[in-house]
Amino acid sequence: MYQALLTRRYLFSKIMPLFSAIAVALCTAMVLVTWSVMGGFLNQFIASGRSLIGDVAIAWPHGGLPYYQDLLVKLRDDDAVEAATPTIESLAMISLPSGQRKAVELIGIDPEGFNKVTGFFDTLYWKPLDQPLPSDHERRDIRLDPELRDDLAAAHAAGMAFKRTGEDSTEEVDAIVIGAMLAGANQMTRGRFLDPAFERMWNESVTIGVVPFSTRNVAVDFKYRRFPVANEFRAGMYQADASWALIPIGVLQQMLGMQESREIDPAWRPGRILLSADGTATPEPPRVIGTSPAKITHILVRAKDGITPEELEARCEALFEEFIAEHPSLHLPDSWRRAIYTWDKKPGVANFIGAVKKETALVLVLFGIISLVAVMLVLAIFWAMVSEKTKDVGVLRAIGASRGGIAWLWLRYGLTIGIVGAIAGGILSFIVVRNINPIHEWIGESLGIVVWDPSVYYFSEIPNKVDPTRAAIVIGVGILSSVIGALIPALRAAWLDPVKALRFE
Repeated sequence: MYQALLTRRYLFSKIMPLFSAIAVALCTAMVLVTWSVMGGFLNQFIASGRSLIGDVAIAWPHGGLPYYQDLLVKLRDDDAVEAATPTIESLAMISLPSGQRKAVELIGIDPEGFNKVTGFFDTLYWKPLDQPLPSDHERRDIRLDPELRDDLAAAHAAGMAFKRTGEDSTEEVDAIVIGAMLAGANQMTRGRFLDPAFERMWNESVTIGVVPFSTRNVAVDFKYRRFPVANEFRAGMYQADASWALIPIGVLQQMLGMQESREIDPAWRPGRILLSADGTATPEPPRVIGTSPAKITHILVRAKDGITPEELEARCEALFEEFIAEHPSLHLPDSWRRAIYTWDKKPGVANFIGAVKKETALVLVLFGIISLVAVMLVLAIFWAMVSEKTKDVGVLRAIGASRGGIAWLWLRYGLTIGIVGAIAGGILSFIVVRNINPIHEWIGESLGIVVWDPSVYYFSEIPNKVDPTRAAIVIGVGILSSVIGALIPALRAAWLDPVKALRFE
């Protein structure tokens, strides 16, 4: 009973122990904010893969995969697969209306199939909005303008169909959809919407140039074509928004020479002259010996609900082996399994994720060491309080309090301070993390400092969610650190000689 009474008395009558609670709160908040932002970045990066490649990608970087329709049938009929779609990925040069030329990743897609796998239609930027975004307090987003509603609706439809009226005709032609940040001058206002002063790219046209390669990986030509811009997309990952361009897959197949074509006899040579019976000389036509099937470079697959990406990956490997067995003319490279991957195992991405995990662990360890300041502060303050309350300890021991009871008094005091400080730190970190983007915007507007650069950190917004499990771990460690700091002073108080304690001045 006396422990609870004295704990409340010491807690509200002394100012110094409150500094211990503040130290615990600040250390808890510091660690939890860091873990939430860095861990949230990693989780957001891994989750973003589904909006880019679906759950699993099957790549064939060996001149293109023929007979891919057979593999698509197998995938779409499988119980683990929700949707599958073919794509072609190629490096290209794009010439923008401003005259700027940039290297882009050009992707040929089937719009409907690509949407089923990645939810692409939801990323189309230019579409009418009825309500402003949460950050748009001034309603600056031009998608809210009622005068542009019809134009925006037309742009949204054009983006889904990849069709738009040509520059020199009223007929619809194949169009391109580019990343919202590809134009370079366009910057996201508050990380969420394009500045209203910037040009709407759906009214413009761009020129795309690609280099087709032969089966021996030799550049054979340079193809370019002009496309009207149907819409822009915003996937949420800066690298995609700033360097991706999408066109219909059939168009890219033609530009790269990957469409279905006649197969010419390798022994035929142009220029040979044939003489007919009447002596007429005519050039020998190409000797067609077959048909070369159309090719693609990737198949993107989405799992059904309840199927994990890892389970789908294993199923895709089995179906791919069946597909190869049915087409013996296809050469299966020794490293083919590397070409079937989930987003977190994609070449280049896996190394990046591993590096971020190591950096997160390192930062948490460093902040954990810094947080030992709270432990030492609790120890120093409690040591001083035990010295100050030596006579009180002597009185308690004289009236029958046990050594364990005295130790528990101070440990209980440290536990109370830890609970108060850790919970306060958790609340503080929750407020900071939930409002970290407005805070960042305020810092940028007031001080001109941009800490979170989307071109460096991939995403235009700072992760702003606090994981409950992580919060529980950090708060628990904060409480434990306060108890550990009170442990040595508690043992000192428990082992004080009561006679000497009563004589203490």
